[in-house]
Amino acid sequence: MPHRKTAAEPDVLPFHEARLRVRYAETDQMGVVYYSNYLVWMEVGRVEYCKAVGFNYRDMERDDHVVLAVAECHCRYLYPARFEDEVIIRTSVQEATTRTITFGYEMRRAGDDRVLAKGYSKHVLCGTNLRPTRLPQKYHALFGVVR
Repeated sequence: MPHRKTAAEPDVLPFHEARLRVRYAETDQMGVVYYSNYLVWMEVGRVEYCKAVGFNYRDMERDDHVVLAVAECHCRYLYPARFEDEVIIRTSVQEATTRTITFGYEMRRAGDDRVLAKGYSKHVLCGTNLRPTRLPQKYHALFGVVR
């Protein structure tokens, strides 16, 4: 579900790449990364994306009392990652409104740039009471919020 930017949308970071190395504990009996670890890697990408655009996700929770609750998540597995592979997690914002943010992810093996998995996660902005809320204005430009 790629997002096509229109001329009316603000400029945002097109993507951010985070890297990690597959740990033995992340693999299964077949020697490949267990499927749920890709969702953890998506979270790594999301948190690193926030740092790359200029804020710490923890600070948004603590200072602004806003959390990004996962409402939907999808991962398409294309090729297995194995112990000691270096994985590149490419994260982008596919869509952002004052109420929801959808992040896109692509996980690649660093050695040969092989696409391992692709996915997205859609988040609803909630207060710390877990009730829906709006994204504070100071984050709009960072995520490219479209009203």
